Amino acid sequence: MSKIAIYNLNGDAAGEKEIPADRLELKCGAQAVLDVVTAYRAGRRAGTASTKKRGDVRGGGRKPFRQKGTGRARQGSIRSPILRGGGVVFGPHPRDYAKKVNKKTVALAFRRALSEKIAAGGVVLVDGLETIAPKTKSVAALHKKIAGGRATLFVTGAASKNLNLAARNAAKVETTTAAQANVYQMERYPVVAVDAAGLEQLLGRLAEGSRA
Repeated sequence: MSKIAIYNLNGDAAGEKEIPADRLELKCGAQAVLDVVTAYRAGRRAGTASTKKRGDVRGGGRKPFRQKGTGRARQGSIRSPILRGGGVVFGPHPRDYAKKVNKKTVALAFRRALSEKIAAGGVVLVDGLETIAPKTKSVAALHKKIAGGRATLFVTGAASKNLNLAARNAAKVETTTAAQANVYQMERYPVVAVDAAGLEQLLGRLAEGSRA
C-alpha cells in the first residue's frame, strides 16, 4: 500500500490517499524506461553539426609546390585534411538521431516510472490546483511548501490557463496535463504535484495494459 500526501492551495497538509500496491507496476519495465528516455533525448537532438570534406572546401585546385626537389612531403592540394584549413576526415554531418520505440513499450515504461514515483512518495495531490491564482508568487509559495524547492512537475486533468500563467516564470517548475505527461518528465522531476482530475487520469493510464 502506497500513500499520496494531500495538500491545499496554501501548502498545508490535508490528509493522505491510499493507492493499492497491486495497481503499481514495480516488477518489470525498468529496461523499457531506459529505452524510452534514451529515445526521447535522442529525438531532441538537432543533428545539425556539419563539417566539410576536402571536396567541399573552397580552393586548393593547384598543386602547392613541385613534386620533387623541395625536401618537403609531396602535396597535391592545400585543402588536404592533414593541412590547416583543409577538409575534415570522418567529421559530423547532418543526421537524424531519432529512435523508434513501440507503443506497448512506451506504455509499460510510463506505468513503471509512475509506479516508482508513487512508491517513493514523489507524487502529491494538491486540492484545487487548477484554480490557483495566475501569479508567480502563488506557485512559488506552493512549490516551496510541498517540494522544498525541488524541481516539480504540476499535472492537471485539463489545461489550466491560470496555472500556466503562474508557473511560466517560476524556477524549477513545469506544467502539463495528465494525458500529455511522459516518461522523461516522470524521471526528471523529483516531485509530481497533481490535482484530483489529473490523479484519476494518471491512475487510469496506470491501469491500461496492466497484467492485473
